[in-house]
Amino acid sequence: MKFITKKEKKYTFIEAGEGHPLVLLHGLMGGLSNFDKMINFFSEKGFKVYVPQLPIYDLPVLSTNLTTIAKYVIKFIETNIGKPVTIVGNSMGGHVGLILTLARPDLVQNLVLTGSSGLYERAFGDSFPRKNDRSYIRKKAEEVFYDPAVATEELVNEVFSVVNDRMKGIKTVMLARSAIKHNMLNDLPKILRPTCLIWGKQDNVTPPEVAIDMHKFIPNSELFWIDKCGHAAMMEKPDEFNEILYAWLKNKV
Repeated sequence: MKFITKKEKKYTFIEAGEGHPLVLLHGLMGGLSNFDKMINFFSEKGFKVYVPQLPIYDLPVLSTNLTTIAKYVIKFIETNIGKPVTIVGNSMGGHVGLILTLARPDLVQNLVLTGSSGLYERAFGDSFPRKNDRSYIRKKAEEVFYDPAVATEELVNEVFSVVNDRMKGIKTVMLARSAIKHNMLNDLPKILRPTCLIWGKQDNVTPPEVAIDMHKFIPNSELFWIDKCGHAAMMEKPDEFNEILYAWLKNKV
């Protein structure tokens, strides 16, 4: 199913379905298309799904950090939804979800994290060496998944275009550093909303120990594993991911 991307004021987002609002937050190198199968599934199961395009490359350099992006999502919820939501965040999107939930628990009914940063992660590093080397970029994209075939030509092209745009490259590195600096270990016990952790057993970016620690320190959390799955479970194993989340949400909304 093709979804219409809306542009209202400063927000670009997908909106589909009717019911309890789900807000899906993509990762640093991700985008709206990461959630195609989720949007289809949940919009047909009695949920209203929102996927905002996070302003990764649109912020002033001095404001390019996760806290500013969390404030952007807070304004998006207040402006476009106006009631508590379930946040679903992948990778950096999960980190933004944690910051948002801590800052404005009144806007969050449930929190769902998959491959979330917030404790530690393995990424491209502080820079993009050999940025013009397409084979290097492909290799890094493939490492995100258990099955390298999930890293399609289209996805590799998207990453390649980002790292070869000087300003986008600088802002990507700044956000990666912001994620590393913004360690949330001491904040996790303050996350009191019901939290669902869905993790790929073969996640190379935020390895399984991250999920185990988040489950240990977030008081009201449940942890679910997906085997033969890497960092973006909702892309690599969408059917399994959706069924796990749907079963969990049925008791929460």
